[in-house]
This record gives sequence, structure tokens and C-alpha cells, in this order.
Amino acid sequence: MGDKIYQTRIKKIKGGEDETIFKQAFALYKQISSKTKRRAHIRAAYFNKEKVFLDFFWHHIQEKNWQDRRRRLRYYACALDLIKNNRIPSITKINPNKRTEKLHRFSGMTVEEEIFYVQIAENLKTGEKHLISIFPENI
Repeated sequence: MGDKIYQTRIKKIKGGEDETIFKQAFALYKQISSKTKRRAHIRAAYFNKEKVFLDFFWHHIQEKNWQDRRRRLRYYACALDLIKNNRIPSITKINPNKRTEKLHRFSGMTVEEEIFYVQIAENLKTGEKHLISIFPENI
């Protein structure tokens, strides 16, 4: 996808059952959301420490079947690390389904050397950024 891939220092979430993976990932989200009175967010190095909101991702993941949800949630901790620390340019394009939105796709590699992608949507009118998807290379 690109020449450079962000190397994360975080391991994938482990767990055999769907529930344990979901609980671990959601615990990370709750930890972040408890630090703010408003919407859960993390600051992204790539966007000059602007906020990236996390709530859209949880709505998106609920629409997936359990198998796909488990596969994506394993990379949640790695994705948060990528958003916080990555400065490598993304692949950016206008959303073909929504012209008022720009999509940024970042590439990352886990400690286990597995490639994954993080997609962030940017509203062109307001400038708000939302984490919308996390997925491994081999979909």
C-alpha cells in the first residue's frame, strides 16, 4: 500500500473467545473515555495532535459478524498506538460515497510482524476526524 509502514510496539489483543477480545478492547476504550467529560478521543501525531474521535468505530464494529469483529478487534490496541504516534503519511482520498468526507488510510505492523490498516474519516466542513475502521491485511 505504501513504502513506509508504522512499526507499533504494542502486541495484538490475545484471547480465544470473542467475548474476551471484545472485553479487552472495550476496556481500552473505557479507559480513554474516562479521561474526558465529553466524547472519547485520542490525539494524533500525524494531524498535529488534533483529536480523533473513537465512537464511530464502536458503531461500525457492532454491524459486523462475530468472526469479523474478533479479527478486527485484535488490532485495536495496535491501532490506538498507530494513531497516537504515527507521522508517516497516509493514503488519502475523497470518500466516493460521501463527497464531504476525506478518508485517510494508515499502514501499521504489529510486534508479531502482521500488517494492518487504520482508516480515519475527516469531515471537510468541520475538520472533525473519526476512527472508522481497523482491519488486517488479509481480508
